[in-house]
Amino acid sequence: ECVITLTHAGYIKRQPVDTYQTQNKGGKGIIGMTTKEEDFIEKVIGVHSHSYLMFFTNIGKVHMRKAYQIPEGSRQAKGSAIVNLLPLMPQEKVTTIIPLSEFEDEKYLTMITKKGLIKKTQIADYKTNRKGGIYAISFNEDDELINVMVTTGSSEIFVATNKGKSIRFDENDVRLVGRSARGVRGITLDEDGQDEVIGMICIKDPETESSMVVSEQ
Repeated sequence: ECVITLTHAGYIKRQPVDTYQTQNKGGKGIIGMTTKEEDFIEKVIGVHSHSYLMFFTNIGKVHMRKAYQIPEGSRQAKGSAIVNLLPLMPQEKVTTIIPLSEFEDEKYLTMITKKGLIKKTQIADYKTNRKGGIYAISFNEDDELINVMVTTGSSEIFVATNKGKSIRFDENDVRLVGRSARGVRGITLDEDGQDEVIGMICIKDPETESSMVVSEQ
């Protein structure tokens, strides 16, 4: 078992899970990563070293690596630049990391763009060994991929925008399409161009689960 850490500036590393120890409430914690000034940790994922890692980027591409291919670093190390691991284009940035133990036919990847485009495709359609990655979704030049989730076919989707608006709907309202398809409208945004999607969560059990929304201020 290991922990993958990725920072906002694009530094990534792998550490053994026992680097971190359980503490009581109010514990001081330990430094898990050294970051450059103004950089900060964005993603922390617990995986098995032989798990697949799907790196989705803002331009709609997905890159595949095994967890053990992420360079291991000490607790104090800032990690390796992810551009040395993935052939990212200028301005291309990893927005989501999906860990998978296997590519199950009965599970899906559901993705949302900044302009409200949503797409659902079987996970198996994205299994690839192509070093340069493959396109997971296509969209207009002024759009970008915001988030990707694994869904089961029986979940509910909750989408929120930066103006505080939200929509919730059954996952099955989104038609299943192939990898080369574009997707469909998931939420209609204001015509003034100021609103955009900032988040999406998957609700597996609406009867028991709650959601927490935090504003910028």
